[in-house]
Amino acid sequence: MDTLTDHSPASGQDSSPEGMLERLFPAGDGTLAPLRGGVQVLELAAGQVAFRPGDPCLRYLVVAQGSLRVQVLSANGREITLYRVTAGESCVVTTSCLISGEVYPAFGVSEETTTALAVPQALFDQALGQSAAFRRFVFAGQGERLGELIQRVEDVAFGRIDARLARLLLDLGGGDGQALAITHQQLAAELGSAREVVSRQLKRFERAGWVAGGRGSLVVLQPTALQALAADPGAV
Repeated sequence: MDTLTDHSPASGQDSSPEGMLERLFPAGDGTLAPLRGGVQVLELAAGQVAFRPGDPCLRYLVVAQGSLRVQVLSANGREITLYRVTAGESCVVTTSCLISGEVYPAFGVSEETTTALAVPQALFDQALGQSAAFRRFVFAGQGERLGELIQRVEDVAFGRIDARLARLLLDLGGGDGQALAITHQQLAAELGSAREVVSRQLKRFERAGWVAGGRGSLVVLQPTALQALAADPGAV
């Protein structure tokens, strides 16, 4: 019986560990239901490392609650955020490593108290082989994430840093007038850039009167100016 549908939770859909377990291994599915007992619930504290480069990949991860940040370190120690895994989503790096048998090439760090379902590899392989619905769930998530990752690489490689920084400040909620509790280093990690580069751009924004900086915080004063820059990298 094929019962799994879309990959991301719809509004109002149960993303609790129990709800996610039912989505992955429906009790009414004669193929998947017997595998439910092998699924583990993983609890991660804020800042806890779920995996790091070189770790063997032993389980398929789906976040039920919270957020997992996947990041890499460059040769000079610069941190670059690749993507986040939030409620109802799986980790593209984990899935790739499970399928290929490779070790992890990146870090996975919980940004807040996070609950995830961990499906051991043997159970994952069995479900993947026996259930077309489970395969659709896995590969739909993989396809979505790969598209986002390609866009991320294009942004870092070809996007102008001032436009990307403006877009990031707005995405973080800077348009509502509230102070953003974030450091220059954290912004640099999100953008895949150096802290010094981000600091120079923020100084430029401050001189233009677009933002005001504090210790470990920023306030967006002119969101419309940032919106114009984010939408048109040539606009200043």
